[in-house]
Amino acid sequence: MKFMIMVRANQQTEADAKPEEGLIAEMATFHEELAKAGALVDAAGLQPSSKGWRIRYSGKKRSVVDGPYTETKELIAGYTIIRAESREEALEWTKRFPNPFPNSKESEIEVRAIKELQELGDSEAVQRFRDLGVGSHT
Repeated sequence: MKFMIMVRANQQTEADAKPEEGLIAEMATFHEELAKAGALVDAAGLQPSSKGWRIRYSGKKRSVVDGPYTETKELIAGYTIIRAESREEALEWTKRFPNPFPNSKESEIEVRAIKELQELGDSEAVQRFRDLGVGSHT
Protein backbone atom coordinates (compact mmCIF):
# COMPACT_ATOMS: atom_id res chain seq x y z
CA MET A 1 0.00 0.00 0.00
CA LYS A 2 1.09 3.55 -0.63
CA PHE A 3 0.16 6.62 1.36
CA MET A 4 0.59 10.31 0.65
CA ILE A 5 1.52 12.58 3.54
CA MET A 6 0.49 16.13 2.66
CA VAL A 7 1.89 19.12 4.50
CA ARG A 8 -0.70 21.88 4.68
CA ALA A 9 0.38 25.30 3.44
CA ASN A 10 0.36 28.43 5.54
CA GLN A 11 1.37 32.08 5.18
CA GLN A 12 5.07 31.13 5.45
CA THR A 13 4.95 28.66 2.57
CA GLU A 14 2.83 30.98 0.46
CA ALA A 15 5.45 33.71 1.03
CA ASP A 16 8.06 31.21 -0.24
CA ALA A 17 9.96 31.44 3.06
CA LYS A 18 12.86 29.01 3.36
CA PRO A 19 12.50 26.59 6.28
CA GLU A 20 15.02 26.91 9.09
CA GLU A 21 18.13 24.72 8.77
CA GLY A 22 17.15 22.74 11.89
CA LEU A 23 13.83 21.76 10.37
CA ILE A 24 15.48 20.79 7.08
CA ALA A 25 17.88 18.57 9.04
CA GLU A 26 15.05 16.99 11.05
CA MET A 27 13.08 16.28 7.86
CA ALA A 28 16.20 14.83 6.21
CA THR A 29 16.74 12.48 9.16
CA PHE A 30 13.13 11.29 9.05
CA HIS A 31 13.26 10.71 5.30
CA GLU A 32 16.59 8.88 5.62
CA GLU A 33 14.91 6.55 8.13
CA LEU A 34 12.07 5.97 5.67
CA ALA A 35 14.59 5.22 2.91
CA LYS A 36 16.57 2.76 5.09
CA ALA A 37 13.33 0.93 5.88
CA GLY A 38 12.43 0.77 2.18
CA ALA A 39 9.33 2.87 2.82
CA LEU A 40 10.24 6.10 1.00
CA VAL A 41 8.77 6.46 -2.49
CA ASP A 42 9.06 10.22 -3.10
CA ALA A 43 9.06 13.57 -1.30
CA ALA A 44 9.16 17.22 -2.30
CA GLY A 45 8.12 20.70 -1.36
CA LEU A 46 5.83 22.67 -3.64
CA GLN A 47 6.23 26.20 -4.95
CA PRO A 48 3.73 28.73 -3.54
CA SER A 49 0.30 28.90 -5.17
CA SER A 50 1.25 32.24 -6.76
CA LYS A 51 3.35 30.20 -9.19
CA GLY A 52 0.54 27.76 -9.96
CA TRP A 53 -2.90 27.61 -11.51
CA ARG A 54 -6.09 25.61 -11.37
CA ILE A 55 -8.24 24.34 -14.18
CA ARG A 56 -11.91 24.82 -13.39
CA TYR A 57 -14.37 22.58 -15.24
CA SER A 58 -17.95 23.36 -16.12
CA GLY A 59 -19.17 20.49 -18.26
CA LYS A 60 -16.79 20.39 -21.22
CA LYS A 61 -15.64 24.00 -20.70
CA ARG A 62 -12.37 24.71 -18.94
CA SER A 63 -11.08 27.92 -17.47
CA VAL A 64 -7.69 28.74 -16.01
CA VAL A 65 -7.53 30.33 -12.56
CA ASP A 66 -4.07 31.65 -11.73
CA GLY A 67 -2.78 31.65 -8.17
CA PRO A 68 -2.27 32.86 -5.55
CA TYR A 69 -5.19 31.51 -3.59
CA THR A 70 -6.33 33.24 -0.43
CA GLU A 71 -7.53 30.17 1.47
CA THR A 72 -4.23 28.55 2.52
CA LYS A 73 -5.94 25.80 4.56
CA GLU A 74 -6.92 24.23 1.23
CA LEU A 75 -3.37 24.28 -0.13
CA ILE A 76 -0.56 21.75 0.06
CA ALA A 77 3.01 22.93 0.68
CA GLY A 78 4.75 19.58 0.24
CA TYR A 79 4.31 15.84 0.25
CA THR A 80 5.92 12.53 1.05
CA ILE A 81 4.78 9.25 -0.47
CA ILE A 82 5.49 6.16 1.59
CA ARG A 83 5.02 2.44 1.12
CA ALA A 84 3.63 0.49 4.08
CA GLU A 85 2.16 -2.97 4.60
CA SER A 86 -0.89 -1.60 6.42
CA ARG A 87 -2.71 1.50 7.59
CA GLU A 88 -1.30 0.86 11.06
CA GLU A 89 2.30 0.83 9.78
CA ALA A 90 1.68 4.06 7.83
CA LEU A 91 0.13 5.61 10.94
CA GLU A 92 3.23 4.73 12.97
CA TRP A 93 5.48 6.42 10.39
CA THR A 94 3.30 9.52 10.22
CA LYS A 95 3.24 9.91 13.99
CA ARG A 96 7.00 10.39 13.70
CA PHE A 97 6.75 12.99 10.92
CA PRO A 98 8.43 16.18 12.13
CA ASN A 99 6.21 19.18 12.83
CA PRO A 100 6.53 21.10 9.55
CA PHE A 101 6.04 24.44 11.31
CA PRO A 102 7.46 24.09 14.83
CA ASN A 103 7.31 27.83 15.50
CA SER A 104 3.63 28.15 14.60
CA LYS A 105 0.80 27.76 17.04
CA GLU A 106 -0.72 24.95 14.99
CA SER A 107 0.13 22.97 11.88
CA GLU A 108 -1.26 19.89 10.24
CA ILE A 109 -0.43 17.08 7.89
CA GLU A 110 -3.01 14.97 6.09
CA VAL A 111 -2.48 11.34 5.16
CA ARG A 112 -4.42 9.55 2.44
CA ALA A 113 -4.08 6.07 1.00
CA ILE A 114 -3.29 6.05 -2.70
CA LYS A 115 -5.84 4.16 -4.73
CA GLU A 116 -4.39 1.05 -6.36
CA LEU A 117 -5.10 0.31 -10.01
CA GLN A 118 -6.57 -3.09 -9.09
CA GLU A 119 -9.28 -1.26 -7.12
CA LEU A 120 -10.59 0.01 -10.47
CA GLY A 121 -11.16 -3.52 -11.76
CA ASP A 122 -10.01 -5.04 -15.01
CA SER A 123 -10.73 -3.12 -18.17
CA GLU A 124 -8.96 -2.05 -21.32
CA ALA A 125 -8.64 1.51 -19.98
CA VAL A 126 -7.08 0.33 -16.68
CA GLN A 127 -4.68 -1.88 -18.62
CA ARG A 128 -3.57 1.17 -20.59
CA PHE A 129 -2.44 2.76 -17.31
CA ARG A 130 -0.61 -0.43 -16.33
CA ASP A 131 1.12 -0.41 -19.73
CA LEU A 132 2.30 3.15 -19.04
CA GLY A 133 3.86 2.03 -15.79
CA VAL A 134 1.90 4.59 -13.78
CA GLY A 135 -0.55 4.22 -10.98
CA SER A 136 0.06 2.62 -7.67
CA HIS A 137 1.98 -0.64 -7.95
CA THR A 138 3.00 -2.46 -4.79
